[in-house]
Amino acid sequence: MVRSLFVCSEQIDFKCSLQWVKSGHHVRVVTAKFGDLPAFEKIDGLEVVRLESHRTESFRAKMGAMIGFLTAAIRYCCFECKDFHPDIIHVHFAVPNGPAAMAAAAKMKVPYVITAHLGDIPGTSPEKTKKWFSFIQPFTPPIWKKAARVIAVSEFSKQMALKSYNVPVDVIANGIDYEKIKNPEVLPHETPEIVFAGRFVPQKNLFQVIKTLSEIKDLNWHATLIGDGQDREKIEAAAAAAGLTDRISFPGWKTPEEVIEIFHHADILFMPSRTEGLPVTGIQGMACGLALLLSDAGGNPEIITIGQNGYIHAPDDTEGFAKDFRFLLSEPEKLLKMRRKSLARAAAFDIKNTAAEYLKVFREVINR
Repeated sequence: MVRSLFVCSEQIDFKCSLQWVKSGHHVRVVTAKFGDLPAFEKIDGLEVVRLESHRTESFRAKMGAMIGFLTAAIRYCCFECKDFHPDIIHVHFAVPNGPAAMAAAAKMKVPYVITAHLGDIPGTSPEKTKKWFSFIQPFTPPIWKKAARVIAVSEFSKQMALKSYNVPVDVIANGIDYEKIKNPEVLPHETPEIVFAGRFVPQKNLFQVIKTLSEIKDLNWHATLIGDGQDREKIEAAAAAAGLTDRISFPGWKTPEEVIEIFHHADILFMPSRTEGLPVTGIQGMACGLALLLSDAGGNPEIITIGQNGYIHAPDDTEGFAKDFRFLLSEPEKLLKMRRKSLARAAAFDIKNTAAEYLKVFREVINR
């Protein structure tokens, strides 16, 4: 049995941890408290500790909230966590969470493993992190060098990390509960449904969604843009100005189960993001039998075989996106074939595979 302490600053998906618990391992997750979620609970045997970080928004953590979680996590892991003695510590995001893992590992005399995503790597999200990396980057190398292993969620994230840190980096892709969310039957729809799911922030480039859809107003389609965030009012205003109010739905935040249900009744996932690590939403879309129309940012190309299950373009390539929409919406049989290709390809990202890969790394680190 491996006892692992899993540190993450967001209410991220716990499915990998749940897989470890099902395999007989003892796992405690330390994360940020938000809303009315309890400070401690057990979820199918997984222990979840939520620390107060003064986070006020579900779609992002501002600098104050990140610092708040970091200090709370250091305090808890180094001084308050006396009833749990891990064999290994696993931390998501080298910054801001890495210092908590490094301090806890030194205090508990155990190794730690980092999983780097995107925003915690210098140069990957300049619109979000350039300013604060200019201050903190000189202090980050020890976080990476003292880690027993470093994992990246995509080949793109790995290559970007290697530019800044002279440490070995492995790749373990994000996983999904394929058997649970896969679409049992991929069928065509009389009015093709286009979907987006994510935060309404500049990184996700939703203005490109509106620009592209305004170029194909003459075609038969409906779009649902799931999510919320700082740009929502502006996006809705842009849709209205483009005459698309009756053709685009804005349902706001939905539970993960509700998002999957919407995906099951859709045809095309459109995400023209400016930056991505490896998009879980894209992998979920594949498992739901959606053709993918994504930007070429980050790890997006790693889940698409062009012409097989989707297409990629530069984030601002309105003409390219519109051209592919016209092709997909005018060729229903080819669209259906692409959707079925996505469904089959998503099986490689099953969470059981991801959990097994991490456990292999943990055992190698502990045995060493």
